[in-house]
Amino acid sequence: MGMPTDISVIDTMIGFPARDLKAQYAFITRQTKDAESKEDFEFPAEYMFKAPPDKEKELRETTDPVGYTLDQMDKWGVGVGMVGVGHREEGGEATGEEAIKRFPDRFVASVGADPNDGMKGIEAIVRAYETWGARSISMFPAGCFPQVPINDKKMYPIYAKACELDIPVFVCTGIPGPRLKFACQHVELIDEVMYDFPELTYVSRHGCQPWTELMVKLMLKWPGLHYSTSAFAPKHYDQRIIDYANTRGADKVLYAGYFPMGLSLERIMTEMKDVPFKDEVWPKFLRGNAARLLKLDA
Repeated sequence: MGMPTDISVIDTMIGFPARDLKAQYAFITRQTKDAESKEDFEFPAEYMFKAPPDKEKELRETTDPVGYTLDQMDKWGVGVGMVGVGHREEGGEATGEEAIKRFPDRFVASVGADPNDGMKGIEAIVRAYETWGARSISMFPAGCFPQVPINDKKMYPIYAKACELDIPVFVCTGIPGPRLKFACQHVELIDEVMYDFPELTYVSRHGCQPWTELMVKLMLKWPGLHYSTSAFAPKHYDQRIIDYANTRGADKVLYAGYFPMGLSLERIMTEMKDVPFKDEVWPKFLRGNAARLLKLDA
């Protein structure tokens, strides 16, 4: 059958166009050391992505970033987008708060967390949960300054709060795109976290490479461990993840895009039709798994 066209997709990583990318990603470039990252790149991982000049110009010049993102969602079948609120937003100049205010049926909140913030960070999570109905916590261990490993003791209050609120954590895992040290995001670190927090729902972001095989093994081991496809164009989805979803992992793999950071929804959805998921996997991958974890159909 191939990719169905009648499913209202849930995108667990989407944002908004930004006029000043350098300012938006200053929290990353402040800890890079190479000249390209500090001086030339506007987007810290732009060496990995290519955007057509006309499309980039269109993104920069829009006067309504939230509306622009919503138009793209409508055009490519995305019903709901998860956007950042609170500590650090993963979108653009337009805030996730604005999007949720204007279109509460189309956007849901994920609160960004930095474990270096201590109890102030925990209070911010609770505030976002109570104010914006945050349905998840997002973290970028390599992007923290200083970096904080996935299994560091400073992470544990965040994991504990996620369990208490019964919401998942979405964590960048594997070698990061920006030229930052990667040891803090090694997949093997998840094992200790899941052992200590068996109630935790953990969703990886950004591929887990080059440890995808290890990630599959850990997902078989830990019921609460999941994988999302953020930052990867569908033609580059790891075959081991596709095989896992088609066998024992249909409930563990969920769609996430990367618009507008590095991928357009046009490219994602155009390439998606060629991904060889089984017919019964598609509804779970495109919507069902995210709806369950984020409690969107409750």
